[in-house]
Amino acid sequence: MGVHLNTGNNIYEIGTSSFLISFFDTIEYRLTKGVFGKKYPIVLNEFYNGNLKDENLVKAELELKDIQKRLKKFKPSKVIWDKHDLNKKPPWGNNISSDITDLSNYFVTSDGKDMFEVIFEAIEMAKIEKNGIKIE
Repeated sequence: MGVHLNTGNNIYEIGTSSFLISFFDTIEYRLTKGVFGKKYPIVLNEFYNGNLKDENLVKAELELKDIQKRLKKFKPSKVIWDKHDLNKKPPWGNNISSDITDLSNYFVTSDGKDMFEVIFEAIEMAKIEKNGIKIE
């Protein structure tokens, strides 16, 4: 089983751990100029570390909406698979769907859903449940 988001009562499939790390590495490298966690402290510190607290769900959602908007400016080829080895490429290389037009829609979960949409759905459910979100 891959990595998933757990709100307490609901589980949202993401994919492999390297895929999720690539998501965070791309955000850090492309949008924060390598200053991890300063620009998006909730997403790149708390969420990245696997435990998004209930009281920070709205802040995380706002950060993620800004991230999504800003990633639209980057071509899919600008994905960062591993910030420690910038030459490393995803296992599929450049063989991606023509539906992927930029980095805001590059990340698709293992069950074919847009990862931003899955995260936003998990956040909404966590708000209803009055729970945080754990990456497991």
